[in-house]
Amino acid sequence: MPKKHNRTDLVINLFFILACLACLIPFWLILMVSLTSQDALTKYGYSFWPREFDFVAYRYLLHDAEPILRAFGVSIFVTAVGTIVSLFVTSAMAFSLSRKDFPYRGFLSFYVLITMLFGGGLLPWYLVYTKFLHLQDSLLALIIPGLLGGFNVFIIRTFFTTSIPPSLIDSAQIDGASEYRTYFSIILPLSLPVLATVGLFTIVGYWNDWFTSLVFISNDKLYNLQYFLYNTLMNAQYLQSIADKAHIDASSMQVQPLEELRMAMAVIAVLPVALVFPFLQKYFVKGLTIGSVKG
Repeated sequence: MPKKHNRTDLVINLFFILACLACLIPFWLILMVSLTSQDALTKYGYSFWPREFDFVAYRYLLHDAEPILRAFGVSIFVTAVGTIVSLFVTSAMAFSLSRKDFPYRGFLSFYVLITMLFGGGLLPWYLVYTKFLHLQDSLLALIIPGLLGGFNVFIIRTFFTTSIPPSLIDSAQIDGASEYRTYFSIILPLSLPVLATVGLFTIVGYWNDWFTSLVFISNDKLYNLQYFLYNTLMNAQYLQSIADKAHIDASSMQVQPLEELRMAMAVIAVLPVALVFPFLQKYFVKGLTIGSVKG
């Protein structure tokens, strides 16, 4: 029996090692390509170790550090504020929907479900934010669209209904605690796993968002990181296309190698989120078991 368990553990460990490598190898390849010279990429193709090291892509992105640092600051501010407010709004709504004595529970649950199935469209969305709310060229235009998501509401509501016993809420009310006191002093401290899980989803959503900046932001000082990198890549591709059509040497126009630039942008964009994940990993793993059946 012990030998059988050892073999099973070996197979399971080997499987997860291969799965981890399958996740890490693409990131390693992206990093190495971003450090490889364009000549080496053209001659030898992609490799897991550069034949010729070249930092030209990073120098191109950082040659004027102020715009990219400002874009970093905008993304960090929008992500931090948006995630905190989103968790508060989402968890408050989920707590209300989890209460069986809430009179509008069925109607609001159906309303949240409808928003997951249907959208108002791009034009009405744009008109509401620009003509009625007048949020164009403001950081609120980057924060408000991602504050509330139906999927996240149902995830947190499921956690509240399956992991927090109603008797705990009843006991707090018997002791004289108000709804606000119950929510802030009892519900939220017990909900760290699901809040970390939903928070990670929200962080990734805000951090990777570039389309909202494309729609609502025309002031280049309010570009977030993703849209700034998108514009940088589009400018490089435009210069490259001009050089190709005119049969001009790209180096004479200071056109940067596009392949290196794409990979360097991916590294810069992914690194902050990759650094945040280890701090949320413990709660994220717990959050994955929300709603599971105990055997």
